[in-house]
Amino acid sequence: MFDAVAKRYDVTNDVLSLGQDRRWRTEVLEAVAPVPGERVLDLAAGTGTSSAPFHDRGATVVPCDFSLGMLRVGKQARPHLPFTAGDGTRLPFADDTFDAVTISFGLRNIVDPAAGLAEMRRVTRPGGRLVVCEFSHPTWSPFRTLYVEYLMRALPPVARAVSSAPDAYVYLAESIRAWPDQAGLADLVAGAGWSGVEWKNLSGGIVALHRATA
Repeated sequence: MFDAVAKRYDVTNDVLSLGQDRRWRTEVLEAVAPVPGERVLDLAAGTGTSSAPFHDRGATVVPCDFSLGMLRVGKQARPHLPFTAGDGTRLPFADDTFDAVTISFGLRNIVDPAAGLAEMRRVTRPGGRLVVCEFSHPTWSPFRTLYVEYLMRALPPVARAVSSAPDAYVYLAESIRAWPDQAGLADLVAGAGWSGVEWKNLSGGIVALHRATA
């Protein structure tokens, strides 16, 4: 499914989020706060759009994704980045490899999110950081209703107009509706062995940024 959307993935995301995805990436970058020389794992990195800012800050970033189609498109656009194929539940890295691990809009797509979070913990050095950026539940009830209507009614036709594989975005809408709220995801992160879990709502809770320490 993700191979099919790879060619127009970044453009489609920009349209569907009304440009908010750029702000969300900036928030992730500031939350990770990489410094030169640090090793950062960007999981579910897709085409590497989310990885480039870490490289620009002087960190050694490894974009990792299970979709070979995404990785091929990313490597063509950013040949300087070390794109790596990997399953989120069985990461191809040694213990304590990274100073920080981040995943944006990909935790929902790991077949076992709890196992994925535990794997992220395994490859992060003691004291290292986790940043999860994921769709969540709007905090204002009237807006939540409007948002769900957008997901189920407006998102599929918009995706048909701009995406190379619009059916994938029907899955997107359904997976967002079924995903835990902010507190539920915090419990999932803590249960995987991370400490000091906290979150920040973005765009009224459409997205939540969870942070934790190994």
